Amino acid sequence: MARRGLLALVLLLWALAFARDRAEDWIAATDLPPLLQATATEVRDRNGVLLRAYQVEDGIWRMALGGDQVDPRFFDMLVAYEDRRFYRHSGVDALAVLRAAGQGLTAGRIVSGASTLTMQVARLLEDSGTGTWEGKLRQVRLALALERRLTKAQILQLYLGRAPYGGNVEGLRAASLVWFGKEPARLTPAQIALLVALPQSPEARRPDRHPQAARAARDRVLDRLVTAGALDAASAAAAKGEPVPATRRALPQLAPHLADRAAALGPGRHDLTLEAGLQARLEDLAATYMAGRDPGLSLALIVADHQTGEILASLGSARYAEQGQGFVDMTRARRSPGSTLKPLIYGLAFDRGLAHPETLISDTPAQFGTWAPQNFDGAFRGDIRVAEALQLSLNIPVVRLTEALGPAHVMAALQGAGLAPDLAGGRAGLAISLGGIGLTPEEMVTLYAALAQGGQARPLRWQRHAAPAAATPLMAPRAAWMVGHVLAGLPPPPQAGPPGRVAYKTGTSYGHRDAWALGWDGRHVAGVWIGRPDGTPVPGAFGGDLAAPLLFEALGRLHPTPLPPPPPDTLLLANADLPPHLQRFGPRAEAEPLRLTFPPDGARLAATPQGVPVKLRGGTPPYTLLADGAPLLTGQRSPEFLAPLSGPGFTTLSVIDAEGRSGRVRIDLR
Repeated sequence: MARRGLLALVLLLWALAFARDRAEDWIAATDLPPLLQATATEVRDRNGVLLRAYQVEDGIWRMALGGDQVDPRFFDMLVAYEDRRFYRHSGVDALAVLRAAGQGLTAGRIVSGASTLTMQVARLLEDSGTGTWEGKLRQVRLALALERRLTKAQILQLYLGRAPYGGNVEGLRAASLVWFGKEPARLTPAQIALLVALPQSPEARRPDRHPQAARAARDRVLDRLVTAGALDAASAAAAKGEPVPATRRALPQLAPHLADRAAALGPGRHDLTLEAGLQARLEDLAATYMAGRDPGLSLALIVADHQTGEILASLGSARYAEQGQGFVDMTRARRSPGSTLKPLIYGLAFDRGLAHPETLISDTPAQFGTWAPQNFDGAFRGDIRVAEALQLSLNIPVVRLTEALGPAHVMAALQGAGLAPDLAGGRAGLAISLGGIGLTPEEMVTLYAALAQGGQARPLRWQRHAAPAAATPLMAPRAAWMVGHVLAGLPPPPQAGPPGRVAYKTGTSYGHRDAWALGWDGRHVAGVWIGRPDGTPVPGAFGGDLAAPLLFEALGRLHPTPLPPPPPDTLLLANADLPPHLQRFGPRAEAEPLRLTFPPDGARLAATPQGVPVKLRGGTPPYTLLADGAPLLTGQRSPEFLAPLSGPGFTTLSVIDAEGRSGRVRIDLR
């Protein structure tokens, strides 16, 4: 009898061992589903702050998450609520199974489940249901296999990446950002409790749709955590007083154009040189500044650190999300720079020894081949200091300097600075000095960064880990400093603070299509472009009125840094003390003889309340107008003006210029 009992025991042990081995083989033969999952492409700022994320397939928000990015209390509270013996079982909790079975037999219905966190991961991996024994058995097998091939931390990581949190939100990090607007590194007990409760019934407990159900589920989690000793009663009571989120929060969408540019490089994480706080402030500033203006207008705004070449903020439009052309990135659109290219011309002239800020240059009518450029206001000022010519943005002096430098030399300087100018016709002419060329706002900021950096040009960087490009000398430091010193003398826009803190230049392209303002202080450089993306005119738009105030407001969002002192070899002399060749640019221009081209001598004109139009040619302003020998107007600089004559009768009109030349006509007013 004893021998038979012993034999039965041996057979039983052998059978158990055989069953165990077969079970191990069965588990070992389990094919694991793919453990890797697609996560959102993320664009972050220089400090790792999220700027923008992109949904994965089917519009799901699922974001990469490392264990070190999660509040440690979350793991403790999750395990205490969902699976107290998680760190002790091997995928299936036998005690929980016995408890659930006993409760079910006693109550005649399912009272509690026995699914472990590992089994929940198995269900999420295969998206399998639990309504059939076959499905439950598959989860058990996969859970046991996962426990044998992964660590507990890896299993938790899979859960945190795939758990559903309502709608199109999957994973703890996306849930924390959507429901609380924060990363999950620091969460309150109330927030943790809600995030623990949501995956069990993600749709029925969505706080934006079912706030009462969400609150009740959260509070049940808090109560159980107190019972399990994972949370003290006082903390739980305080947590119950916190409101549940009433709405979903939008994920950050800062720097959308530059983020799109980064995302086009491929999936994964992209770290930019931008600073999220500054970017947000400037986006708010731009939206406020453009509010109430023509909705067809767009803008580009770039701020960079000219010492490092890093872009700190970039706006390609003021209203990215709106329909229309807000999606067009105007920082990369080629437009006419208008007068904002003039500082380069002057800097090159200073560098080549052609001129000095105190050099006299002629602003008189001039013909360059078949082209006779005019100043913006139609007036001519005669001999004028180069510094004043730049500050007044006169056209004739800069064309004279361009002719002396050679347009090809200016083009070579632009290309040497890393710019790719678009030139109609393929050949550079003198008109490039007045904006007859295509450059992007990003390129213009690159150019002004070179002026700010003592003439050292390097491409701007927006990728955080990109190696800085080597600097290319554009001009000598003294030449660049002189340009900045002249531009710093311009009066700033109203309410923009005292002069001398920012060196800046404005510009307006032909036909009022583009309004520009670019400038720098001792550390930062910024550029503003405002216009229509389709290139149509904006009547009445001027860079000084439209773009300059925004430039100063943008730079005002930064810590002001003084402009640098002059380099040691800078000539700081008055005109009379300059070397002879720098006292005047080119030979003294002979003024064209003064003539009254209208009205013609002997003309009969109808008297009007506005007066009689007078048109002059030649001479040197300012002009003095006399009627019958008596002074009528003085200090006239424009060659066209109205003479306040009402008539009737014969009148002799005489004009005298600054050199004493005169012209005379006799007219009959009726």
